[in-house]
Amino acid sequence: MTGKIIFDSPDHKVFLFEELTPASAVQANQYLIIHKDEAMLLDPGGHKVQSKLFADVSVLISPKQIKYIFLSHQDPDIVASINYWLMVTEAEAIISKLWMRFLPHFGLDSKLEGRVRPVDDRGTRITLGGDCELIVLPAHFLHSPGNFQVYDPVAKILFSGDLGASLGQDYFFVEDFESHIQYMEGFHRRYMASGKVLKLWAKMVRRLDIDTIAPQHGAVFKGKDLVEKLISWLEDLECGVDIMEEENYTLP
Repeated sequence: MTGKIIFDSPDHKVFLFEELTPASAVQANQYLIIHKDEAMLLDPGGHKVQSKLFADVSVLISPKQIKYIFLSHQDPDIVASINYWLMVTEAEAIISKLWMRFLPHFGLDSKLEGRVRPVDDRGTRITLGGDCELIVLPAHFLHSPGNFQVYDPVAKILFSGDLGASLGQDYFFVEDFESHIQYMEGFHRRYMASGKVLKLWAKMVRRLDIDTIAPQHGAVFKGKDLVEKLISWLEDLECGVDIMEEENYTLP
């Protein structure tokens, strides 16, 4: 079993799976939230991950107890295995309304489409285990036009999708923020749409009590100091359309 526990209490546990992706593919994290007798699986990944992840998750909880499968956006490293997960669980999948008609292109069977819940741009709240209210909050254009994150108020974890992602580091948890920037900067400057959206996001998430930010790629930010450093860095980042120049739009 490869899951690493990143939050642990009698009724509430959070696991990180970060070693399942094939070497030729971009590294991706999967997360499992268990509250009492129900669970949510976040961004379950592609076909090369699904059977290994299923085996690891089954050690922790019965697949029949997975109530939700959260899909932060439409990329294949997140949604490609959705048909598999809806077949082996009784879960409801949650994704932006923008991507509902794209899921059949990943092989989603028409008989399973009724178990996919489209989420409006403003997000939603869902209940796990009877009394844990998870917040599905907007993170549009960070990087997808229809993009969501999940805030877990019990663990005080923000599952941030591609925001805060890092590539190439050899550790699981960030310790020195300044030295970690080199693993994030290129990705964020190219993949995030604009500094305006990052500022709106930062203003929104500062209303939450966050102890941990857990991205879909790379290392996790654990501790309020690192969380604030990441939010502040993102808030001031120039990226996407901010840094596009005429030279980026010349005929090859």
